[in-house]
Amino acid sequence: MFVGVDVGGTNTDAVLMDGRQLTGAAKVPTTTDVTTGIAGAVSELLAQTGHRGLVQAVVVGTTHFTNALLERANLAPTAVMRLSLPATELLPPLVEWPDDLKDAIGGQAYMVGGGNEFDGREISPLDRQAIRDAVIDMKARGIRSVAVNGVFSPVDPAQELEAAGVIADAAPDLRVCLAHENGRIGLLERENAAALNACLGEIAGSTIQGIEQALEMLGLDVPLFMSQNDGTLMDTSFAHRFPVLTISSGPTNSMRGAAWLTGISDGIVVDIGGTSTDVGALVQGFPRESAVAVELAGVRTNFRIPDVESIALGGGSVVTPHPLRIGPESVGYRLTRTALVFGGDTLTATDVAVAAGLGQIGDPELVANLESEMVKRGAAEIQQRVETLIDRMKLSGGDVPVVLVGGGSILLGDALSGASRVLRPEHAHVANAIGAAIAQVSGQVERVYSLESGSRDEAIADCTREAIARATAAGADPSTVEVVDVEEVPLTYVPSNATRVRVKAVGDISASALRPA
Repeated sequence: MFVGVDVGGTNTDAVLMDGRQLTGAAKVPTTTDVTTGIAGAVSELLAQTGHRGLVQAVVVGTTHFTNALLERANLAPTAVMRLSLPATELLPPLVEWPDDLKDAIGGQAYMVGGGNEFDGREISPLDRQAIRDAVIDMKARGIRSVAVNGVFSPVDPAQELEAAGVIADAAPDLRVCLAHENGRIGLLERENAAALNACLGEIAGSTIQGIEQALEMLGLDVPLFMSQNDGTLMDTSFAHRFPVLTISSGPTNSMRGAAWLTGISDGIVVDIGGTSTDVGALVQGFPRESAVAVELAGVRTNFRIPDVESIALGGGSVVTPHPLRIGPESVGYRLTRTALVFGGDTLTATDVAVAAGLGQIGDPELVANLESEMVKRGAAEIQQRVETLIDRMKLSGGDVPVVLVGGGSILLGDALSGASRVLRPEHAHVANAIGAAIAQVSGQVERVYSLESGSRDEAIADCTREAIARATAAGADPSTVEVVDVEEVPLTYVPSNATRVRVKAVGDISASALRPA
């Protein structure tokens, strides 16, 4: 049995899955320190089901690391070292970063000799002495983490790996993050992804430790896994190395849960919580990944992240009647105390939905006297906003299946523009936690190949073998691993008939990755 937990802005949900069977669910308000809410949800779940001794693992999806970036809080002093000189001097590291975020991580940048051309040829040899000199300066400035980025390092990571060795010799306690392990082709975006990952390392360690201690206090001596933003899971050691991969794991958990609850493998998922609405597309049962650079906390990145559109609209969104205004303010986890239908004094989107007859929650009599025209216009405004997001997520003009999940799904009616059918599965209110509990183990590889020295089929086969090997090494059962996505993009702007190949493989977690409960 697996426990799945998902921490949202309003509620923390927990479910117990026996294989593919849901055996229990719990929902509690999210707490400021996150960990307390997780412990509360799991404690309630175990008390409800009585299966404490049968739990084999806990999988958690959390917004903790995203919040740290948005709030500019608890970030490690971080430097960026680029292996590139004499190239790329016009665009130094951390260019165009928001000043407050740059200040929050220390904002130190270094450029040394090194880097590669697109085909692996060296721009210049690695300047080891310059690296040692930079490390001396980092230590003097109190830097505790460094992101190392070599030009075209995804093609040949040798210089990044060598630089990491030089840094480790000079400063063994300095945390090193290598850009080729974090982002894709695209110098600045890959570098930014590595820098964000580097500055999250310390809060990742403390958060994971806090969750493990909370589980131990509940009597759960089982492995802890974290949700990744591609709909799969990772163990705590991997999560400590790559906390940036947890960002946007909440929407992906909901999408995976929606696919499991409905059997829909391709369609649109609308997840409405208490604070926000997330809309994304399912492709073969997994969230569609963004194909373009994504701005995170004001920084352009290109690490894998789901293609999700979000708006500040949820069940707790505050409504102003005249003139009509819905959100972006939200009562969040205070919904059950402050909304009109619960005896509170704040008009929310939930009150509008109940007054419009879209859902039964709280006491409908408490909103019976709301102005009917305002209720009608409010319900129409909410639906129009969501329909706009659905339209933006679609890749064609035709109607597609739409799955509604999340506790705030009562805000919408059963007919939506652009939807061939609208599905409201049972247990939709905990789809996010279900998605966490059923997550598989993945391996993903992206490389640039020159087709002058090999065929297209050979390039795809090589990338596929490596993706399967990575999934197996991460803890997947080899007998269950399958390739779920292959992407090939010819690089027409470079010579040598080059092409970029990306392959993703997933499999069920192996018995060896679990220890007995």
